[in-house]
Amino acid sequence: MESKALFNLIPVGLRVVAIQGVKASLYVAMNGEGYLYSSDVFTPECKFKESVFENYYVIYSSTLYRQQESGRAWFLGLNKEGQIMKGNRVKKTKASSHFVPKPIEVCMYREPSLHEIGEKQGRSRKSSGTPTMNGGKVVNQEST
Repeated sequence: MESKALFNLIPVGLRVVAIQGVKASLYVAMNGEGYLYSSDVFTPECKFKESVFENYYVIYSSTLYRQQESGRAWFLGLNKEGQIMKGNRVKKTKASSHFVPKPIEVCMYREPSLHEIGEKQGRSRKSSGTPTMNGGKVVNQEST
């Protein structure tokens, strides 16, 4: 049986995103031990660097935490059973860290800064364009 979870990828910096669950409106966050948890408020632990890897897979790494000795990044990862993995155990070359975002609807958001996400703007689109940010204000792509 296949289980699906929908997430909003919200740009919060250059190649940095917040990952928010659609149903619960909770953010994915990683603590200093490499464990993932959900947060109802946006904090620095909710920021993940988004990198395109080989074959167009996308990998997400903590912007705050990494291996102290080697400096190796801590990545988001799911094991074969779909359970979350500890960030310092995930390698970027392994399938457990490879994601393929599928745009269902492109929405405009304010940058989460006051513990709240802005109102949805615009309608569903066929293009897979990235929402444009302008100093944390909503930008209407159709008028740009």
